[in-house]
Amino acid sequence: MAFKRAKNIGLKTIKGGHILINMLILVAIFIMIVFSVYAMWDSNQIYRSANAIQYDIYRPEQGETASFEEFQVINPEVIAWLEVYGTKIDYPVVQGEDNTKYVTTDAFGEYSLSGAIFLDSRNSKDFMDFNSILYGHHMDKDAMFGEIASFEDRVFFEEHIYGNLFYEGVDYGLEFFAFINDIDAYDYAVFKPRVKGIGEQQDYLDNLITEAINNRDVKVTTKERILLLSTCDSALTNGRDILIARITDETYANPYEKERAVSIIDQLEGLPLWIRILVPTMLLIVVIILTYIKGNKNKKI
Repeated sequence: MAFKRAKNIGLKTIKGGHILINMLILVAIFIMIVFSVYAMWDSNQIYRSANAIQYDIYRPEQGETASFEEFQVINPEVIAWLEVYGTKIDYPVVQGEDNTKYVTTDAFGEYSLSGAIFLDSRNSKDFMDFNSILYGHHMDKDAMFGEIASFEDRVFFEEHIYGNLFYEGVDYGLEFFAFINDIDAYDYAVFKPRVKGIGEQQDYLDNLITEAINNRDVKVTTKERILLLSTCDSALTNGRDILIARITDETYANPYEKERAVSIIDQLEGLPLWIRILVPTMLLIVVIILTYIKGNKNKKI
């Protein structure tokens, strides 16, 4: 009897231990699900705020600028529209009173970690300075200025020559002629807008060409206007990548398809947030439960 009682106590103890382990597993699963949902929500919020698709309805189109003007009513600091042909860089341009506001503010004027594409506050908003500088974050999925790093590749640089800059109701051409990478953010020989004087302007141009790892045989003079597109270099803390163009009165045809290719991720952007979170979460739960059931069957065998 004593042996039987001891055996029953042992079985109950083992059973209780299994229940405790099962509860701990369920708690761990619940924590994983909560963390996954939050991580997905947080990532989704950042990507949505950086995705150019949200601005499409305000994009000026060949003389049709009413929607862009509506955008300027929403945020009077919207001054231009930038497009780099063959990339996802297709965004409104803003200019604040300083160079900090739009680091964490989107083009709608709302708080956003992805910020906006903005013109240096020291530059003239009519882009009449000899050199104007645009800044944008290096974001994942080629959002914002994330694709500028692609110009480090010589083939990519050679294939992507033109772009468009719209401001004050007129389209202007962009011809990209140089790319600089790993330049220090505190190199004021480069990050110096509104360079004046023919001598200083020529020195500035010569320095850009010297620093460039890729350049095109385009004769740029001090009588022209140039535009620098600057973003963070993901490899260096203070490193910057810069794509440089000259602004021309002549506009260029977009050699790529007019309608941008919409990725699967972009298509998912059109679905309600709860669906985009619920579906992968349910799949994760099913995988975990099946793995758990299979493990218990193996133990019984």
